[in-house]
Amino acid sequence: MLRSLPERLLPTVLRRLSLIAAGALIAAQLALPAHAELTIEITGAGANRIPVAIADFGGEAGVARALTTVIRGDLERSGMFRLVDPGSAALSESSQPAWSDWRSRGADALAAGSISAAGDGRLEARFRLHDINRQSALGGAAFVTSTPMLRAAGHRIADVIYEKLTGEAGVFSTRIAYVVKGSGRYELHVADADGQNAQAALISREPIISPAWSPDGTRLAYVSFENKKPVIFVHSLASGKRTAIANFRGSNSAPAWAPDGRRLAVVLTKDGGSQLFVINADGSGVQRLASSSGIDTEPSFSPDGQFIYFTSDRGGSAQIYRINAGGGDAQRVSFEGSYNVTPRVSPDGRSLAFITRRDGAFRLAVMDLASRQTQLLTDSQKDESPSFAPNGRMILIATEVGGRGVLSAVSIDGRIRQRLSIPAGNVREPAWGPFLK
Repeated sequence: MLRSLPERLLPTVLRRLSLIAAGALIAAQLALPAHAELTIEITGAGANRIPVAIADFGGEAGVARALTTVIRGDLERSGMFRLVDPGSAALSESSQPAWSDWRSRGADALAAGSISAAGDGRLEARFRLHDINRQSALGGAAFVTSTPMLRAAGHRIADVIYEKLTGEAGVFSTRIAYVVKGSGRYELHVADADGQNAQAALISREPIISPAWSPDGTRLAYVSFENKKPVIFVHSLASGKRTAIANFRGSNSAPAWAPDGRRLAVVLTKDGGSQLFVINADGSGVQRLASSSGIDTEPSFSPDGQFIYFTSDRGGSAQIYRINAGGGDAQRVSFEGSYNVTPRVSPDGRSLAFITRRDGAFRLAVMDLASRQTQLLTDSQKDESPSFAPNGRMILIATEVGGRGVLSAVSIDGRIRQRLSIPAGNVREPAWGPFLK
């Protein structure tokens, strides 16, 4: 049972699993925007930022300004770019840049474009990206959009610019999920990666924990206590339909999707003790992975689907282990320190993010899986729930500032830091969604 879990293991995990249901579900599916959205504070930036100018786009001034504001905001908050003042003149994608002028302003790259009516109430956003030093075009694109989807078009343009200038895929078009704990209720939110356009997928008087994105980004798995016990649900974001896939005796917790999207790793106590299982996404085919005398929890698949990383106290302290996805013997992964939990593998499979206890503080760390070298990325006190961006560049975590839960993002090298917060309520349990298909 939940209350029988030993206090020596995983304070953050046990805090989640010891929550007791105390009321009824308010509403299961909401499509209305949330009352508050995340605000972003840049607390650090890369040492060598790329100077780029985003000129005002041509077209109707108000619409064009809204579009360029999104593009500039995305690039600036990434910490990878230094925005150069473009002046007040609008430039379209067909404009010929004054190369020497832009070079004198200190710009290495210039984006210019336009937005115009495309018929049937649609809009077409076009842009071109220029290399100022080489005096050549780096590429461009056109996106059909609409006024309600203008922000999405801005994110997509920012993604193209990011990839052209860094060589990495941008994540501005992706989404994040998180839980807001307010006065007597819990809300599962889905928002754009910049924290805007937040919507509530679920509101309950009972705790909601451990949201996990399906690989295609269409579903969320999570744990809800609305049935007076922890039950794992899979929730379709498009239809709002959800299915309880694990409602066994005892605790059902910590869902983690396999890369194929057909299975999940879960933690069940139906046979006694917290043990690892795999289960099909429809709730069928439950299979136990291993037997342990300790507590096994917090599973996470490797990107190739071959292994499952997890937390266990089987060796006497909370440490990270790895097991074949088909079962077998577990191998210990973490050896430095007496408390290492919540393993999450980077999308390229090279790094492992986790929470470690150092000098009484719970901090985000990253391990190079080849060398086993570990680097601390934060100096905070209560980090938890690490989640990689799909390009592997940033790691989203929950932390605590002034006694209130906030979300933070830090680059894998620790040089770029962001803080995302909601004015009211505690924000917890972040999960960064995949690239949009």
